[in-house]
Amino acid sequence: MTATRRPVAVLGECVADAFVAPAGTEGPGLRLDVLPGGGPANTAVALARLGTPTHLVARLSGDVFGGLFRRRLAESGVRTDLCPDAGEPSTLAVAGLGPDGAAEYSFHAEGTADWQWTREELAPVAAADPAALHTGSLALVRAPGAAAVEELLARLRPTTTISLDPNVRPLLVEPGAYRARLPRWCALADLLRLSEDDLAHLHPGLAPEAACDSWHRAGVPLVVVTLGGAGALVSYDGRREHVPAPPVRVVDTVGAGDAFTAGLLHRLHEAGALGGRLDSLAPPLLSEAVAFGTAVAAATCAVRGANPPYAGQLAGAMT
Repeated sequence: MTATRRPVAVLGECVADAFVAPAGTEGPGLRLDVLPGGGPANTAVALARLGTPTHLVARLSGDVFGGLFRRRLAESGVRTDLCPDAGEPSTLAVAGLGPDGAAEYSFHAEGTADWQWTREELAPVAAADPAALHTGSLALVRAPGAAAVEELLARLRPTTTISLDPNVRPLLVEPGAYRARLPRWCALADLLRLSEDDLAHLHPGLAPEAACDSWHRAGVPLVVVTLGGAGALVSYDGRREHVPAPPVRVVDTVGAGDAFTAGLLHRLHEAGALGGRLDSLAPPLLSEAVAFGTAVAAATCAVRGANPPYAGQLAGAMT
């Protein structure tokens, strides 16, 4: 396979992540530290920092948080020419961190910019000729824009690798809504990445291997279930492999799954494997790409917030 310079496009939301200051902070009231986030935006930033030519496709508000998003994207090298200006406010998520570094969110998302997609706004994506389109999270499930996003996936699929991350958010959308749509998404997708928390929301008590088999039957050839510090389960048309994660001192896990997906797509893009169906991946390439994804995720866990590494920062961990 030869490398392609066709870009990767990432479609979805930008979210202002407001972190509650640690207990014991002096002063009355509640102190918040607001950082740019949102699963798809985090993935786009991580891809660009690794050196993959990356477009974000997001509706960017003109409010103060929209300015925060634009600065982060520009500094990371993400292309925003496919981002329409939105008149609605940005989505806000307030995150408290548990003792294990995992974030617990409350969302302020009604009537915000991220879900209002129209077919006209999405039409320019095809002209960018992306080798892969990665999407999911809330943009793929929340009305009124979700239907237009699904139509775009179907339109691009003949020449574009489709990557999906459901990123289930039960506080905003009932898991049943994801569950009902997932077979249709699997019929469109080449790669499905979920976390073990996603799996627990979608199919409580179901073993990851059994879930992978059901998604393969629905049409997706490659499924990766990320397992936090335990690494990742890879199922490629039913052939299983467990890839361990490197050890890391966890500061928090915000954006780790998004960084993993970016690392995986980056390596596949470098190898020229993106740009169509993932029906002939060599096992060594897939194993190495997943291992690279775990390294990118680990580096993200080692710092506060969704702040994925640049390529040079990973040189010592993996080349």
